[in-house]
Amino acid sequence: MYQIKKKSQLIVVLTLFMLSNAFGQDKVESSSNLISKKWYESFSIRGYQQVRYNRLFETNDKLKCEQCDRSWGENGGFFIRRMRIIFSGQINKRVYFYVQPDFASSASATSLHFGQLRDAYLDLGLDDDNEFRFRIGQSKIAYGFENMQSSQNRLALDRNDALNSAVANERDLGVFFYYAPKNIRKLFSELISSGLKGSGDYGVFGLGAYNGQTANKPELNNEPHVFTRLAYPFKIGNQIIEPALQGYSGKFVIAKDQLSTGVKTNADQNYLDQRAAASLILYPKPFGIMAEYNVGRGPEFNKETDSIEVRDLHGGYITLSYYQRIGKQLIIPFTRVQYYQGGKKHERDARSYDVKELEIGTEWQPNKNFELVVMYTFSNRRFEDFALQNNRQIGQLMRVQAQFNF
Repeated sequence: MYQIKKKSQLIVVLTLFMLSNAFGQDKVESSSNLISKKWYESFSIRGYQQVRYNRLFETNDKLKCEQCDRSWGENGGFFIRRMRIIFSGQINKRVYFYVQPDFASSASATSLHFGQLRDAYLDLGLDDDNEFRFRIGQSKIAYGFENMQSSQNRLALDRNDALNSAVANERDLGVFFYYAPKNIRKLFSELISSGLKGSGDYGVFGLGAYNGQTANKPELNNEPHVFTRLAYPFKIGNQIIEPALQGYSGKFVIAKDQLSTGVKTNADQNYLDQRAAASLILYPKPFGIMAEYNVGRGPEFNKETDSIEVRDLHGGYITLSYYQRIGKQLIIPFTRVQYYQGGKKHERDARSYDVKELEIGTEWQPNKNFELVVMYTFSNRRFEDFALQNNRQIGQLMRVQAQFNF
């Protein structure tokens, strides 16, 4: 026991020595500054809540979207979509932390409003300006602008099916490297603070490895997913444009609790999971455009064979918006058209989808602490699994969301 204790102490000393060299001489100064600060001078606490109702002018209560909002359709009512509190802070010149739980998660169809972890990571800067940094923990996967964009900022009430089907809840557990010059990091921050609904700072270059089973799910094979992304926002006169390319590759395991009795699968239930996407964003000054499209291959239920197979997938969306200030109020009319054909690997039997949808809406912000979104949806959705075959639902509905920011 004495030898084990001595070895543990030696490991701790060596670790501290390496960290002190990694973070440079300013570590001592940063530590002394932090000691003199109150906790609330280093940490930030904020959050938001979203309450929805989706049943106005509904024409088909069988029209649903499990990935979007489970209060769609029959038995749906007033619904807390999100209730999140965000803890974050620059606790060292090169160390930043971010933790976000959500208290509106559903443990089952009959048990709502449970707490669940969304984000929990550290950013470790490799230089004084943190232009080069590693992100360690559970965070968003940098695949798709709308996926990276916070739900607190997004115009449409739900993310598009095409790119969001890549990663449920947009997150996973892994290690990620990001690089962005100091001036671009500043621009990423300004795009959020100025109300232009940016995606946050995921660098101009990103590279990472993650489990691949999506957030809060255990790893089920020994092959991590890998991703890379390249983006660069730039100004042309008063306009800001951000093009991007991104992709990932790995193998996804269809867990047993996702399978219906009788559906056929691969022997090891491992399926190729690969995608690539292009994004083009024109930030709204005052007219804005968001357009993204992805292609790839992944698991999808095939009703002709009653089996889950690796099949082609493709789809995308385009969102048009217009920012109009009336005094201190902000009104943002928008419309989005989306299309997706392919599987959703994280749903039962890797459910097969064919989605065509048009959404027309307006966001109203009378002040920074309250937002109201009213959106009318025209939807044509085919969603099929082993138990639910030959299922195409067409309908319309009005959706309303009140959001409180604090």
